This record gives sequence, structure tokens and C-alpha cells, in this order.
Amino acid sequence: MLNIRSLPAKPLSTLVENRTTFTLEAAALNLFETHELANAVHLRFDNPVLASMIQGRKVMHLRDRMGFNFLPGESVMLPTDELMVIDFPDAKKGQPTKCLALEIDPTEISKVTQHMNEKRPRSDHRDWQRADNNFHFSNDPGITQLIQRLVFLCAEDHPAKDLFVGMSLRELLIRMLEAESRENHLRDPAGRATSQPITAAVAYILSRLDDKLTVAQLSRMAYMSESAFYRAFKNEMGISPVDFINRERIKLATSLLREGKHSIQDIALRCGFNSPSYFTRMFKRAFGISPARFQSGAN
Repeated sequence: MLNIRSLPAKPLSTLVENRTTFTLEAAALNLFETHELANAVHLRFDNPVLASMIQGRKVMHLRDRMGFNFLPGESVMLPTDELMVIDFPDAKKGQPTKCLALEIDPTEISKVTQHMNEKRPRSDHRDWQRADNNFHFSNDPGITQLIQRLVFLCAEDHPAKDLFVGMSLRELLIRMLEAESRENHLRDPAGRATSQPITAAVAYILSRLDDKLTVAQLSRMAYMSESAFYRAFKNEMGISPVDFINRERIKLATSLLREGKHSIQDIALRCGFNSPSYFTRMFKRAFGISPARFQSGAN
């Protein structure tokens, strides 16, 4: 049985009007609604937990990261017994802060990492593993859909509920391992480029987003054939080299749009897109709105 321990500075019952818990074989899903402004609410879990924001804003304080905004579309994976100190600056009646906490059996995590190491070994021979740290990330569409599906499955009264949840949970863990791997390659890529070939390719991409980039160039940087590099990159990062390049270009474009100092054409060129129309098409695919509309909303 998965147990939750909460150690609030203020009794949790006065802060959370609605807390729904679903306990299954390999996980426990908790849905929280907080209706009252509060500070320094303490929460711990007896197992690794994925916390994900649904509505509103929290300010999260963790041992290795203090006072960051935790927003809808974001998640944080925490190890066993990690203390969360949480502020609810915006919660109020009629406009609650909503989040979920998915507590996961460590045995399930071990099974998934073992399967990944057997079936999808990494190119640099390091093991896939869930590090004993806090991993804060933005949900990609796959992770978002899986979290939504887990909420649906937990609420559904189906005789095969545990089986369905188990399959979705394993996929979610695989996608989180991929997301953490991408983050590790993006952390100090220049410093790690000499020892890890995929990181060398990542460093090359990040330093030349405005250039024409090809798999042939990147494979030479990694000292691999094109086919071997493509397989290794997709295995490590969870996405193809071209998709990664476009994702990083869109990320750069987003920051330039927020500055409000550049034209759409200038941003398209600075981010390596062939034309403003192609940039607009890729941006709409990522965000559902045009760059011009995003820029006007951000300023």
C-alpha cells in the first residue's frame, strides 16, 4: 500500500477543500484543490512522486532549488521522502489551485529502467536510471496525454483498471527517462562534448541554430555513420535530430518574441528557418497560434 505523509505548517484540511485519492497496485494518484492563500505548506511522500500542475500557480521550494514558480503544463519528479515546501499565492474560493501527485512504486521504476537497459542500451554505455534528484520539466504532448489518461483511468470503474494503469504508467516512466536524458545532454553540453558523442552533437546544434544543419554534419561530429548516429540520437533523446533542432529553434524564437524587439522575419532567420512562412507553420504546430499573435500577447 502506498502511503502519503503530509506535514503542513497549517492544517491541510483548512487549505484543501477537495482531495481525491485513487490507490492502485503500482501507484497512488492524488488530486488536490487548494482554495485558500497559504505559505510554507509541507508535504512528503513515502515513494517517488510525479507532481504536475493543472490550474493556478504554486511556488515550490526544494532542497536543490528554492522558490520557483510551478505552473500548468509543468511537472517535477521527486525521489522518496523529498520535502516539498509549497506556497499558494493565488489560491482563493472560486479559483482554486489544482495539482496532482502520482506516487509510484519504486519496484515499477526499477522494472522499467532494467527493461530499457536490456532493450534500448545507451550509445555511451551508461545505464538508464532515475537519478536521486529533483527533475523539473515542461510536459511534452506525450507526457501530457499520459497524465490525462491516468486521471481518466483512475476515475473509471473498470475491472481491468490496474492493468490499464500499469501500461500507461510504464510508458510515462519511459518518456520521463527520455526527457531527463535530453535535459542531461542540454546541461553544460560544451563541457561534456569531448566524452559523450551525442552531447557533442547537441553542443554543435545549440551553437549553430541559425545555420543549415544536416544529419551528415552531426554524424561527423559524433564520429558515427549517418544511420548509426540517427539511431543513437533518437534512442538517447527520444526524438529525431531534425525534431530536436526544430524544438530548440522554436525555443529560441519564443525567447526572442518575448523580447518584442525583433520582426518575425528577423527571428525566422536568426533561428535558422528558411522563410517566415515556414517559421510560422512550425510555430503554429508547437503552440497553436501564430508568432505575431504570441508576440502581441507576450507584450
